[in-house]
Amino acid sequence: MKRVYLIRHAKSSWSDPGLDDFHRPLNNRGKKDGPAMANRLCAAGVRPDLIVSSPAVRAKKTAGFMAEATGYHQDAIQFDNNLYLGSFSYYCRLIATLLEKIDVLFLVGHNGTITELAEHLCGCSLGNVPTCGVVALDYSDEGGFSDTAGRGKLTFFWYPKDGGGARK
Repeated sequence: MKRVYLIRHAKSSWSDPGLDDFHRPLNNRGKKDGPAMANRLCAAGVRPDLIVSSPAVRAKKTAGFMAEATGYHQDAIQFDNNLYLGSFSYYCRLIATLLEKIDVLFLVGHNGTITELAEHLCGCSLGNVPTCGVVALDYSDEGGFSDTAGRGKLTFFWYPKDGGGARK
């Protein structure tokens, strides 16, 4: 079984209008939601084999929360510059390459690509993956990962304001 967790970075701050998009930090809600969602994954027994993140400040911080809560070494997080403004096809190629070597991947990135990718892979409408939302997709051992629409089985779609329930 291969699993991919598509994670949208936590809520970022817009308080400094002179700061470029790449360097925007998390706001107070993001600083609260990031650890809460990471702890929720940990409580569910989720442990990544690999965490790959956009290097943007808000994504790096979110990846750090995920690592800390799940016992993943912070210095083992990989940063991929192409995840910052990465296209749908880039995300798919990256996931395919990584899941050839590992079973459980956390991919921390940005919208609209995260929502577009999640909806395509599970073949269902999620509407929007909110900040710090997590979409978990499973792929059987038989076929492994495929970017074919609907091949991923939606295991859960969690986000900070979902009330703690798992949306399927």
